[in-house]
Amino acid sequence: MNYDMEDTQNSAPGILPFAQASKLSGSKKIADAQSTTKRLQTELMQLMTSSAPGISAFPSADGNLLSWTATIEGPDETPYSNLSFKLSFAFPTNYPYVAPTVLFKTPIYHPNVDFSGRICLDILKDKWTAAYNIQTVLLSLQSLLGEPNNASPLNGEAAELWDKDPEEFKRKVLGRHQDIEDE
Repeated sequence: MNYDMEDTQNSAPGILPFAQASKLSGSKKIADAQSTTKRLQTELMQLMTSSAPGISAFPSADGNLLSWTATIEGPDETPYSNLSFKLSFAFPTNYPYVAPTVLFKTPIYHPNVDFSGRICLDILKDKWTAAYNIQTVLLSLQSLLGEPNNASPLNGEAAELWDKDPEEFKRKVLGRHQDIEDE
């Protein structure tokens, strides 16, 4: 009898020996990466064929499907009207089950965006579900431009000005905004 082999007969049901489990987890990572790639390709096609007005997104020029550049046009009748904003998307290998990391690349003055471009938006944090996609995120961000969540600001000054002095808020928006070149 060979005692060097792992005893699977006495294992709890559904529990795999370490050697088998590690082989499967490696193949699961490959499958996750493949499903992520497929999902991102599908989303790209959807964006190219039926994107909502004022938003766009494409994989970065280096061909890395996990890194995208997006654009949002500021909504009409907001301080962001006629302004364009570039964003970066970094997708984890287990997307869509985990939210992408999204940052404003264009400098922006907004209650829910800090000066590093980080965004406070619930669907990018604890409210994320796999039902969301790139278009959902971009439309939510575009909506956030006109309707900030001042109850949860990253920029307290901007939140205060939004409520108390719309003219000064608009001046700060225009003073901070600068177009950036595509990377």
